[in-house]
Amino acid sequence: MKFSTRAERIEPFYVMEVAKAAQALAREVAGTREPMIFLNIGEPDFTAPPLVQEAAARAVHSGATQYTNALGLDALRERISGWYQSRFGVNVPARRIVVTAGASAALQLACLALIESGDEILMPDPSYPCNRHFVSAAEGKAVLLPTTAAERYQLSADKVRAAWGKKTRGVLLASPSNPTGTSIAPDELRRIHEVVRAHDGITMIDEIYLGLSYEEEFGHTALAIDDNIISINSFSKYFNMTGWRLGWMVVPEAMVPVVERLAQNLFICASTVSQHAALACFEAESIAEYERRRAEFKARRDYFIPALQSLGLSVPVMPDGAFYAWADCTQAAERLGVASGKNCSWDFAFELMRRAHIAVTPGRDFGTAEPERFVRFSTANSMAQLQESVARLRSVLG
Repeated sequence: MKFSTRAERIEPFYVMEVAKAAQALAREVAGTREPMIFLNIGEPDFTAPPLVQEAAARAVHSGATQYTNALGLDALRERISGWYQSRFGVNVPARRIVVTAGASAALQLACLALIESGDEILMPDPSYPCNRHFVSAAEGKAVLLPTTAAERYQLSADKVRAAWGKKTRGVLLASPSNPTGTSIAPDELRRIHEVVRAHDGITMIDEIYLGLSYEEEFGHTALAIDDNIISINSFSKYFNMTGWRLGWMVVPEAMVPVVERLAQNLFICASTVSQHAALACFEAESIAEYERRRAEFKARRDYFIPALQSLGLSVPVMPDGAFYAWADCTQAAERLGVASGKNCSWDFAFELMRRAHIAVTPGRDFGTAEPERFVRFSTANSMAQLQESVARLRSVLG
């Protein structure tokens, strides 16, 4: 069978390959003194709060399960608009909000609407792998620009200006970022957008972890800068609705009918039940619960990252959001007898899985700038599990 070159360009999602190996080992060690601890998947251990679950049940029982408008329920778009006003003090009209089948669908729609064959999109290295594959699927090319700890693993205006070429169409950023949990300072983001705008380009930003921001300096939406910025968001992370497959995008008003036409043909609409359930996300009781959970995520960060540092797993930049630790594993790998080189973090991850029954994600997924040095820990797990992980790490690392 002959497959398309488009499909062949898409690399494996290595985090899932590691997850399969971890699941296989988990079955072997289930019921032992050290069952598998999963610190590899970026999925909250919390689930949708009671009001959201009840709203979903009501939708099912009342028969509110048929297609919605491709742009999403008007009531949900209004609720999202209100959230931007109350949370960030930014006026985002509901007419510019498109509800999608997860942030993945939003990114796909944005790329298909804006990218021509051969267009180049600048992205930071490291960054979430699927984002560059959305660009590739739209016949564009993701250009990864290596970043440093001093830059918080984010692009700068100077770096964007220097890298801009004849084929450059724009930038795709993420703030806070996966895998680093770091954000772009608002002033720097404004400068980046000014460079993009000077070249008549597009600024797209993944803000799916914005609700899980812990520092006042960074917890601001890019939509405060300019109505022409395209923001991608999701109900998966802050709102704890991963498997519900629901997200949204905020686009310039002129882009709405284009995205609507694409969404009608590609997706029809996002899950109707999920949309009705999400209306309850914005109730005061639900927001209070989400804020309690955000404080818990921060407490986990504040415990786990200093613990990693003490074990020789250096985290060069303290994450200001999300639930990740981007840790340099070279010193720890040496202690485990793992050879340095291009497979270091990959081999370290599997050795850690074998010896400590802890699953982590090697850096291979996230780019080409020294992926062999880094692993990503997810702290989207209970404090008890994180404490047990530290004890096991201490045991195997000495």
